[in-house]
Amino acid sequence: MRFRLIVSLGAAALLAACTPVDHGFGEAVRYDMAAQTINPDPVYAEGATEPGTSGTAAASAAERYRKGTVKPVETLGTTASSGGGAGPK
Repeated sequence: MRFRLIVSLGAAALLAACTPVDHGFGEAVRYDMAAQTINPDPVYAEGATEPGTSGTAAASAAERYRKGTVKPVETLGTTASSGGGAGPK
């Protein structure tokens, strides 16, 4: 009985040594954690808009929302023709 236990443990150890090791294991979790970490001292590019830079614009936007006079959304045009593949006939 003891011999079987030793042999089976030895075989398990040998088989475990042959399994490939994924060096990227857990990389997705580490990436997600890094993406969700808040930078307490962010550095913005020169001339870039920073969050909360225009309180006046935000206040006027909130006032327009309350009055129901929001600015219409600008639509961007694309090409005038529409494309389509050759479908079943």
